[in-house]
Amino acid sequence: MALTARPHLRRRSKLAIVGAGAVGSTMAYAALMRGAARTVALYDINTAKVEAEALDLGHGIQFMSMAEVVGSDDIAVCAGADVVMFTAGAKQKPGQTRIDLAEATIGLVRKVLPSVVEVAPDAVFVMVTNPVDVVTYAALKISGLPPSQLFGSGTVLDSSRLRYLLAQHTGVAVQNVHAYIAGEHGDSELPLWSSASIGAIPLLDWEGRGGTGPLTATVRDEIAREVVESAYRIIEGKGATNYAVALAGSRIIEAVLKDERRVLPVSSLLDGYYGIDDVCLSVPSIVGAAGVLDRLPVPMSVDELSGLRASAAAVRDVARQFGY
Repeated sequence: MALTARPHLRRRSKLAIVGAGAVGSTMAYAALMRGAARTVALYDINTAKVEAEALDLGHGIQFMSMAEVVGSDDIAVCAGADVVMFTAGAKQKPGQTRIDLAEATIGLVRKVLPSVVEVAPDAVFVMVTNPVDVVTYAALKISGLPPSQLFGSGTVLDSSRLRYLLAQHTGVAVQNVHAYIAGEHGDSELPLWSSASIGAIPLLDWEGRGGTGPLTATVRDEIAREVVESAYRIIEGKGATNYAVALAGSRIIEAVLKDERRVLPVSSLLDGYYGIDDVCLSVPSIVGAAGVLDRLPVPMSVDELSGLRASAAAVRDVARQFGY
């Protein structure tokens, strides 16, 4: 008896990554390993590099969830994407701040982004390139896309760093630590201690278990400083951060493609958020198939709210320096 071909019922999904450098190629790898998308497309102006990355990734598909990997220097490779991760930009050098990167990166966004929007107008766009908050704000102005459809990776990675350090100190699994970094993805970011918890215990009430001490103000300050400084240390040691940011990006990708409505501290345009307007900043937000669905009014202490407003002012000042 002849077998009749059955229609392929699995939902198609396409991820496009602009930039095949350390972050972009590692993000493609992370997304493939997690089975996030059926098609992963890499775009880069360096033809040999992008084709080699796609070929290398494709050779490992046997050991991952089934997917197609393509790489090209033709922007058409991004056509029809459901999610576009924009990772292209100037490389951050040791000792260089994210703000130092702004001018060159915004120029690149101005040159490349409109073409990507043209071939993938319905995609959710996630800006990853630093300084991500300023770049996201500029990208919104350049693209004309609504702020739900285009946002930045924000402090998803920073929050992961925070939870990792808290887990190390308390001896609790990182998955049971719930805490967010808000504000700028950079030096003015701040941890939201007053809404953080370990299991069901408010973090500020944590007294220590199994030989670990309480999370005193001094300990919390040290952890917050380590979150900010860790990226600089990694860049000084190996030239780039790529593994953790790629994993953080893959979680954003899954939240969109699977319409998870997951709470993630992404950077989006704020409008009346605790009186903060006209700036892209990270706050806990609901992320799904349409992008940023809502920004959550997380309870904050007076100091946290003051810190968030100061962070907004710092990011806004930099954006104004570049005419945005």
